[in-house]
Amino acid sequence: MTRVLAALTKAFQQLFDPAVLRVLVKSLAVIILLVGALSGISWLSIEAAVQWMLRPFLPEDYKGPAAGAFAFFVTGVFVWLSFRMIAIAVLQFFADEIVAAVEVRHYPLAAADARPLPFTKDLTNSARGLVRALVFNALAIPVAAVLFFTIIGAPIVFLAVNALLLGRELTDMAWLRHCGDANEANPVSKVERFVLGGAIAALMLVPFFNLIAPIVGAAAGTHLAHGAMGSARERDRERGNA
Repeated sequence: MTRVLAALTKAFQQLFDPAVLRVLVKSLAVIILLVGALSGISWLSIEAAVQWMLRPFLPEDYKGPAAGAFAFFVTGVFVWLSFRMIAIAVLQFFADEIVAAVEVRHYPLAAADARPLPFTKDLTNSARGLVRALVFNALAIPVAAVLFFTIIGAPIVFLAVNALLLGRELTDMAWLRHCGDANEANPVSKVERFVLGGAIAALMLVPFFNLIAPIVGAAAGTHLAHGAMGSARERDRERGNA
């Protein structure tokens, strides 16, 4: 918990680094464009479909408002559920820049040894992360539905699922630059990954903070990954000296 708090503190302190600000602006532009486009398509498609389905049951004057209200509600839920997945998928394309900025400032020796991932690798990792997010959130829906009437049960289920997913994605961004193999075990402990993921998932529910949360998470994940790699190297040295 202490290492996660320290990592988050360092991440917030670096938000005004020019390299981080450039990624923040680029990623926000792409995220807003994608969310806006998907929301518009969702709204228009749902409204048209509902109007068609209500045609036999409601007078003409009521169909439009009813369909519009339903489309507004469904689109809002869609944006709320999809924002995290879209944000992280977009951030994957700019992850190297965030990680590199953190490494140059805090881990210069490691930065010199890093192997930036090629575009195809970034695309593959981004696609894998998006698929994992879709599958796990889909599996969580029945559980959340059962807990819907407890008021807080459903949000807690989605928060826990996304904490697990985010913790892995955010620490992988730095880890993969040094191991180069997605099949190699991430050295950050599962508890630390879950706590980091939970903190970022919670931030993404807060207006304004949801816009910077992915960047903060990527920077904090870099600190945790380097802390874990440093601990692993220290253990290796101790075994060698034993």
